[in-house]
Amino acid sequence: MKVMKLGSKPDAFQADGSCVRYISSELPTDVVINVDDMKFHLHKFPLLSKSSKLQKLVSKANEENSAEIQLPNFPGGPTAFEICAKFCYGITVTLNPYNLVSARCAAEYLEMTEDIEKGNLIKKIEIFLNSSILRSWKDSIIVLQTAKALMPLSENLKVVNRCVESIACKISVDPSLITWSYTYNRKLATSDQIISEKTEFAPKDWWIEDICELDIDLYKKVMVGIKSKGRVPSGLIGEALKTYAVRWLPDSVDLLLSEDQIQINKSLVETIICLLPSDKGIISCSCSFLLKLLKVAILIGADDSYRDDLIKIVGMKLDEACVSDLLIPGNSQNNTIYDVDLVQRLVDEFVKNENGKRDLKNVEEKNECDFVLGNGSWLRAGKVVDGYLSVVASDPNLTVASFVKLAESVPESARPIHDGHANLPKAERKTLCGLMDVKKLTSEGCMHAAQNEQLPLRVVVQVLFFEQAKASANNTSSPKQSRENWAKTGPTDMRKSLRMQLDDMKIKEDEQLVENGKHAKRGGKSRGSEPQLLPSRSRRIFEKLWIVGKGFGNGENKSSETFASSQSPASMVQQGQVKSSGSCSRHRRHSIS
Repeated sequence: MKVMKLGSKPDAFQADGSCVRYISSELPTDVVINVDDMKFHLHKFPLLSKSSKLQKLVSKANEENSAEIQLPNFPGGPTAFEICAKFCYGITVTLNPYNLVSARCAAEYLEMTEDIEKGNLIKKIEIFLNSSILRSWKDSIIVLQTAKALMPLSENLKVVNRCVESIACKISVDPSLITWSYTYNRKLATSDQIISEKTEFAPKDWWIEDICELDIDLYKKVMVGIKSKGRVPSGLIGEALKTYAVRWLPDSVDLLLSEDQIQINKSLVETIICLLPSDKGIISCSCSFLLKLLKVAILIGADDSYRDDLIKIVGMKLDEACVSDLLIPGNSQNNTIYDVDLVQRLVDEFVKNENGKRDLKNVEEKNECDFVLGNGSWLRAGKVVDGYLSVVASDPNLTVASFVKLAESVPESARPIHDGHANLPKAERKTLCGLMDVKKLTSEGCMHAAQNEQLPLRVVVQVLFFEQAKASANNTSSPKQSRENWAKTGPTDMRKSLRMQLDDMKIKEDEQLVENGKHAKRGGKSRGSEPQLLPSRSRRIFEKLWIVGKGFGNGENKSSETFASSQSPASMVQQGQVKSSGSCSRHRRHSIS
């Protein structure tokens, strides 16, 4: 930290209580100057020799026969005035980055210019500011921070602008040319580590943490200055904005929306939205950060213009989003758990942006499918939307119209695969299906399960078994008795019922095969050699159910299911052919004899 000492005399200022300061001298004081609540008992001569303002005020006080001078709204307060008074007496004062701005503003207020005396206080402070402070990275930041409390005077004196320019220029320097120290706590650096001069090349983001300590208004000025230089990548600016948001936005919703903080947080969020960098129309910030920023903007009630701008930005990067980041709480108007309408707007913006790209490439409408499949952003966006739909589908307050509209917002060609778990291993399917109680399925659910080729065979058999049991119980008893009969109905009775149905089915199939054989005989050898159709899924299920039923209760269940599962459709057809052929032969021999 740079310092400058002025004057050489020892400090003769003393205090009398908490509100009186006087100078110890052989000569009695002849003027009282009031600064806020502090009274300074001083001498006119040293003060008037360096301050044009005090000359005017003392002259006016003499005309009014008053011994006191009032200095209302004095910049920097009593502390800054004491620095100026000591300078007038030649007493040693030390200027540093923390008191420089207040001393500069106080000297300006007292009109301590070169017109009164050469080498006056304003001149000396300006030399120190330009030659030392603004050449130092950290001192420039400190001075800029202290200037906030003295606005607009510090801004009128161009102290703020000069500090901003100094900081922006240093940030724009090639990192390999940096020769000053800076704070770097991020990533692999240890906490509160100070990187020494010239020990190593500085990382590209060396400056981010230091400027995070600035107030949002000053931070905005610095970021605007950085962007105007055009030397810092937009991605790095986006990282700086993210770090600043994490530094100042509270984690708790209660703190975020507290009465004394909500306006500050609102200003912070709106400023960050204004500063979002773009590289050829592409925002160089992660979609996750933008969605979190959008969530905060909605919570604190940011102006519609800022929210609309942010929605457009996020919409262009929707394909980079995560489903968890899209789960933004719904508003009280829709009564939905999550804000589906907001996601709909994001999807619409994405589609609009992607269609604009397609128009620029002059893609014909007939090649839309090829364009979507060749554009990875469409496929990624479709996956994100489908994942979001799978989460919000359980919301009872979500209307079907809203669900369908969101699902149809993404082109059909953006979903090349409609089964998200087509390659799920058999063991994992069994584990998932084990969570399902087939006795609690509705008729529609049973029908869907029986037709689902992805379900394990055991689950399908259980579904059909219990559905058959329900049907039998409903047909033989009243609704009140059905629950009692259901508990009494044992597996043996159910097997008998299913066995009788299977026997009837087989007899009918044998008769049909005999009839087909006769027709085939008349049709010639060529027609007789034609392969028969594969059995339907219903017949295959009942065949397997029959095998499971035979082994039920005697330890053959598992082996029977394994055997049935291992049979291919072709082998089942061959077995059916052999069996039916044998049956036909027996019938013919009986008729001949």
